[in-house]
Amino acid sequence: MKDSGPKPATFVGSSLDDLRDFPRGARRQAGFQLDKVQRGEQADDWKPMTTVGIGVHEIRVRDDAGAFRLIYVAKFPEAIYVLHAFQKKTRATAGKDLALAKDRYQAVLTKRNS
Repeated sequence: MKDSGPKPATFVGSSLDDLRDFPRGARRQAGFQLDKVQRGEQADDWKPMTTVGIGVHEIRVRDDAGAFRLIYVAKFPEAIYVLHAFQKKTRATAGKDLALAKDRYQAVLTKRNS
């Protein structure tokens, strides 16, 4: 079976703009980790985000400016869907960030099924 190369990343909602707003170091780290996921590897620091949806994961990036997160789903054959990118300011992920990622995940599922 021929390797088709990396999966494209599809950014949902404002996730690309939000990622671009990360400080340079955090943006570079997040981009490097996302590239690993696109090539079928695991990010260096990640965790499942089952509260958002089945197959959803979070890339964790730490920078001098703080903690940053990229929530994505990679289980679909056509693309990696980046649902949300944000700076984490509290120990637990804020409810608004989880709700936004959940809404975007549902939008991806709806679009894929239509």
